[in-house]
Amino acid sequence: MGQEINQTQFNDQVFKEYQRRLCDETELLRNRLSEGCFSGIGEIGGYELESWLVDHNYFPSPINQAFLTRLDNPFVVHELSRFNVELNGAPLPLKGNALSAMFHELNRNWQECQDVAHGMDSVLMMIGILPTVRQSDLCLANMSELKRYRALNEQLLQRRCGRPLHICIDGREHLDLNHSDMMLEAAATSFQIHLQSAQHNAVRYFNASIIAAGPLIAVAGNSPLLFDADLWDETRIPLFEQSVEIGDQPNQGNRRVSFGQGYARESLFECFAENLANHAVLLPILMDSPPQQFAHLRLHNGTIWRWVRPLIGFDPDGTPHLRIEQRVLPAGPTIVDMMANTALFYGLARFLASMSEAPESAFSFDKARDNFYAAARDGLQSKLIWLDGSTTDARSLLLEEILPMARQGLESLEIDCDEIDQNLDILESRIKSGQTGAVWQRAYREKYQSDSLHLVAAYLERQRSGAPVHEWAL
Repeated sequence: MGQEINQTQFNDQVFKEYQRRLCDETELLRNRLSEGCFSGIGEIGGYELESWLVDHNYFPSPINQAFLTRLDNPFVVHELSRFNVELNGAPLPLKGNALSAMFHELNRNWQECQDVAHGMDSVLMMIGILPTVRQSDLCLANMSELKRYRALNEQLLQRRCGRPLHICIDGREHLDLNHSDMMLEAAATSFQIHLQSAQHNAVRYFNASIIAAGPLIAVAGNSPLLFDADLWDETRIPLFEQSVEIGDQPNQGNRRVSFGQGYARESLFECFAENLANHAVLLPILMDSPPQQFAHLRLHNGTIWRWVRPLIGFDPDGTPHLRIEQRVLPAGPTIVDMMANTALFYGLARFLASMSEAPESAFSFDKARDNFYAAARDGLQSKLIWLDGSTTDARSLLLEEILPMARQGLESLEIDCDEIDQNLDILESRIKSGQTGAVWQRAYREKYQSDSLHLVAAYLERQRSGAPVHEWAL
């Protein structure tokens, strides 16, 4: 979905031709994977940070086109709304000082972005859901000036026969509303982590990433508020799932945004076969690239938002590779916090993928999915099931089981010892304090009986300090 398109209206013939090419590329993918033609290089990491542009009144600032023009940085690109942008990281081998290299790259780009934003009477902010965003902000007038977004919205509404989207979220409070387009999706911003794997390890890493999703989101919640309603620790999850619902799949696992249908068994091809079988084409853009670039297959995959999503990319020499996009984490609260979350993901995924007996053989997909939604709802207060079948509170599980596993995984990757200690110590302190971004937002709001404007001002002040969220004062 990162590529621009040159049209927004499509006839039946275009859909049929796209479907033909998609079928051909899916079959080609089956053959190339069965022949072992994909890259044997791994493990390589990367990230995408979606962030908010906020004005000096702490409301969304819809200036991303002018901001990006002035910034002129190819690693910073459009997002769905005019008040969001995305910062991308260069891929790095996961060894040695990879985590600090990611930190310094992101911090450097972030500061450059802030300098430009300040010159435009705005500020950049990383948070899962901006507390001051209003439903009126999430309108087509604030959609970014890219045809792919308008085409996607038009196709979504056509599939729904013009029916509005219905958002219904039960959390600490209740939210029930209708919305006329897909712009509600823009209220949810994330920190997405990429993990490239050698082909022979890809299934293990994909399944490990699914198992890791619950513990990962439990320790990282930063999205409790939407339109002044206190909902889930990670309200992004139900919001995104409902904001692009086209109603063509009664099975929840088959929806455009979901936790998926199950583990991969023999090959990640299974995910792309599911895409073809279960999801209608939304953007039938016909491209001139050769089939071995999988352009139509990759675009189709980009309109299906599994929380753990397989991707196809290419090594510098043109060899196709497989990577996993871990999409569950929110933006923020600080770069330090996000790097600690990144260390947890890479370490835990490595540990689980390297176990002598694959944990997915005994730990069911249903349990992994239940963990994910329980953690998204209740964060560190959730009850999670783990590999031995026991159920325990998230904080105990993270301290006693998950962090030691992540440490072993990072050591196996040969990450520098001081980087392992630094990042896991941050997580340990966060868990022991019980203060995630979501917990801090709720506590500040309750202590001062503050409105969203004061909450955002206080959050921004602490984010600027760079201190990890467990150190934030109320």
